[in-house]
Order: sequence, then C-alpha cells, then structure tokens
Amino acid sequence: MRGEAGLMADLGVLAVPFAAYEHEAVFTVAESDVVNAGIPGAHTKNLFLKDNGGAYWLVTVPSEARVDLKALPTAIGSKRVSFGKADDMDRLLGITPGSVTPLAAINAAPGSITVVLDEGLAAAATVNVHPLRNTGTLGLSGATILDLLRHWGHQPLIASIPVQEPA
Repeated sequence: MRGEAGLMADLGVLAVPFAAYEHEAVFTVAESDVVNAGIPGAHTKNLFLKDNGGAYWLVTVPSEARVDLKALPTAIGSKRVSFGKADDMDRLLGITPGSVTPLAAINAAPGSITVVLDEGLAAAATVNVHPLRNTGTLGLSGATILDLLRHWGHQPLIASIPVQEPA
C-alpha cells in the first residue's frame, strides 16, 4: 500500500495544485461541520458499500446529502447495497472508518472497488477530502480527483446520486 506518502509524492510528481489543512480528528459529518467552516470549497462524506453481488463501492457525495440507499443501486449500476465492514475497508483501501476518502483508491488494486463521485462534486472547483486520515483535509478540484483515480488505474464513475427529501 502506498499510503499518504505515496499520495503526496504523486501530487508532487504530477504537479497537482491543492490546499492542505490540519485539524483535530473528525469521525462524523457533524464533527466535520465545525472544522469545515474555515475551509473553502465543497465538503464531502463517503460511503463504503458492498453490493449483494460481492462488489465494493466507494461513493463520495456532498456532506449535506442524505443518500437514498434504496435508489442508489440503480443510479450507479449496482445490485442492492449495504455498508461494508471495517476489515474489508482496511484490506482493500488501507484506511479505517472516519478516514474514508476517494484518494484511498491509491491503495486499491484496479478493479477491486468502484469509486463513484457525485456529478456536482466532479464539476466543483474545490472538493475537500481526507488525505487517508481524519486529521487533515486536502482541497482539490473534482477533475483532479478523477484524474488521480485514473492515474492509479481506476475507472471512476460520475453519477447523479439520489438523495432523500428532508423530513
């Protein structure tokens, strides 16, 4: 696994512009909201999922989105999904819950997981994601995140992620 050191090396070699922020550990979107107030750009949350066919998915959406998990499989071309287990996350991506990020695909073998980026984030000038740990944030463009995924041998999916209406 290449880890954060490999990620930072790739950002340098590829001359990728980014902003880096250090902060206290955050484990939930609610905890992130306090940190995010001082960081410009779109903020994210990530869902590590497994479908009933055995395929793994990492879905990145805006932090405020309430994903409709019943409608999601149709939107991404999957079978019924459920949340993946922490040991599978560690085995496939080399990260732990709370540190989930599309950038963890640097550690994943091509074809072992499908990374999905919400279409609004894919078009955003600045998307804030973890650098494989929950004590930091990197601000990158959505296009750059997609380019990095492709650089690491993944074929990211851009999708309109279905959300639940506010209650």
